[in-house]
Amino acid sequence: MTNPGASQSPASSSMSSEALSISLKQRAAAVEGMLDRLIPRVDGPEARVIDAMRYATLDGGKRLRGYLVAEVASMFPGQDGEEGAYRAAASVEMLHAYSLVHDDLPAMDDDDLRRGQPSTHRKFDEATAILAGDALQTRAFEVLAETETHPDAAVRIQLVLALAQASGAQGMVGGQMIDMEGEGRALSLKEVSHLHALKTGCLIRYSAEAGAILGGANPEQRERIANYGRDIGAAFQIADDVLDATATEEELGKTAGKDQAAEKSTFVALLGIDGARKEAEKLADRACHALDIFGEKADRLRDLARYVVERRS
Repeated sequence: MTNPGASQSPASSSMSSEALSISLKQRAAAVEGMLDRLIPRVDGPEARVIDAMRYATLDGGKRLRGYLVAEVASMFPGQDGEEGAYRAAASVEMLHAYSLVHDDLPAMDDDDLRRGQPSTHRKFDEATAILAGDALQTRAFEVLAETETHPDAAVRIQLVLALAQASGAQGMVGGQMIDMEGEGRALSLKEVSHLHALKTGCLIRYSAEAGAILGGANPEQRERIANYGRDIGAAFQIADDVLDATATEEELGKTAGKDQAAEKSTFVALLGIDGARKEAEKLADRACHALDIFGEKADRLRDLARYVVERRS
């Protein structure tokens, strides 16, 4: 398997794409099933908020973060297809869904569409959306802390700590704050890179690292996987900026052109579309090099790096 920056024969590239497509669908279905189990419908006065949680979480998205957890875990003995890996995968998808529910609110990014459907606050109402996001966040940590995720409490603590660090003020939430303050203001490339390393990159890096934690990776393996997650997280965000500038609303499943309308500093605004694409490809290539020690076991992760920069949604 070659890296994204190297040339591949059409047949080899097609086979890799097909293998990744099958892998993504299989793992997405497993994560979806786990989410359905972990957020069951209930009767009673709290049913509305749980319905909103399910609406925000089920039946949508690429499950990239959940895929990373399960695929990385599968590289270690005894972890492929294990319930614990899919519980951790579902947990990070809950955390991600909470961030999207809140990001779509009028007080933040103010978007009426998410994954081609009305945003949660449009489907329900703003108060319910806020509560659903709150509940998804707390449920994510609850799932990680439960013994079904891993029998070793030390492993569960590592997962909880890593997710808290990735999603809090020094991670995703901090990035969201910088993003909001940057509207209508010119940011440098360094500032934009830092913003997205927090807002998007931290949670993607965590997702890869969570699989390594579950698999009992040694320090070098964990560092290599974390570096891979960091770089594809950055590549993913740059590709997102390109898509916001070039894709249609139907392709995105959300409002297109919002970054430009909000006068946000983006990789596209700073580097141009071609420059942004080249930067994403460079990061994907570097991510693949981080996996050299894993050999063929990491082939799907290398394919994922290519997918991240070539996707159309």
